[in-house]
Amino acid sequence: MTDKPRVHGLGGVFFKADDPKALSDWYGRHLGLDVSQWGGAMLPWKRADTGEEALTIWSPFKADTTYFEPSQKSYMLNFRVDDLEGMLDALRAEGCQVLERREDGEQGKFGYVVDPEGGLVELWQPPVADDATS
Repeated sequence: MTDKPRVHGLGGVFFKADDPKALSDWYGRHLGLDVSQWGGAMLPWKRADTGEEALTIWSPFKADTTYFEPSQKSYMLNFRVDDLEGMLDALRAEGCQVLERREDGEQGKFGYVVDPEGGLVELWQPPVADDATS
């Protein structure tokens, strides 16, 4: 077991497209992706280490999106982590370019790091499942 938090799965593949709707339609029609109304698809899988059910999101963005900034790349990878704060702290300690940008909400917690070639990497700590029933 490692002494610092690391990635345990691919949370999403996000990329720019000239026509996201048409591209999503093509992937749905020809490759069988179950594209949702919001334009992307959720691909289910299970964690090998815990057996926990998980999802990877596939989603095209408009070509002029600013969401991937400061990266100039046409894609962004999202990786799942168990401990976002620990992961960001470890990356800072290793001299990585961790952005101050944060997003916390019902979808979970998000933090950002830029890889050595300028690609934006989104780190995602999914929300804890609410096991309480009413």
